[in-house]
Amino acid sequence: MQALWRVAQGIDALNEWVGRSIKWLVLLATLISAGNALVRYGLGESSNAGLEIQWYLFGALFLLGAGYTLKHNGHVRIDFIHGRLSPRAQAWLEIVGTVLFLLPFALLIIWFGWPMFVSAWLSGEMSPDAGGLLRWPVKLLIPVGFGLLALQGVAELIKNIAFLAGYGPAKERTA
Repeated sequence: MQALWRVAQGIDALNEWVGRSIKWLVLLATLISAGNALVRYGLGESSNAGLEIQWYLFGALFLLGAGYTLKHNGHVRIDFIHGRLSPRAQAWLEIVGTVLFLLPFALLIIWFGWPMFVSAWLSGEMSPDAGGLLRWPVKLLIPVGFGLLALQGVAELIKNIAFLAGYGPAKERTA
């Protein structure tokens, strides 16, 4: 169990680092958005690349932050049921949800997302809009983001099993 616990801690550390690192993308997206608005309304010019990079940054925040959000109990759940359960019942519910829903869904998205990225990479796929950006970086975010989410799902699974077996501390749970 100690080895699995270290694996969970390693995954936690990875998603913590990614989550804390990408928070700067919020500032970057805001500055780009403000710059785009100033250029558009102040100078009457527009840039498809400027708009697309905003979308890419939003996608990066959402996808790369999913594992971090799961680690910090920030995902939506049925709190009116979950919050009424004992910590042990919550752990069981999270185990079942992780095994039946989270991991299969994340692995399915990775399975279908990876070939989309590879195709975009090999073909040098570009946005169809004039002045648009390469598409492979944003398509790579899909399998990477869901990979981080799946890894965090494994970490949460380990922590919930450890808690039920009496090896780990009770996870901070939302009420």
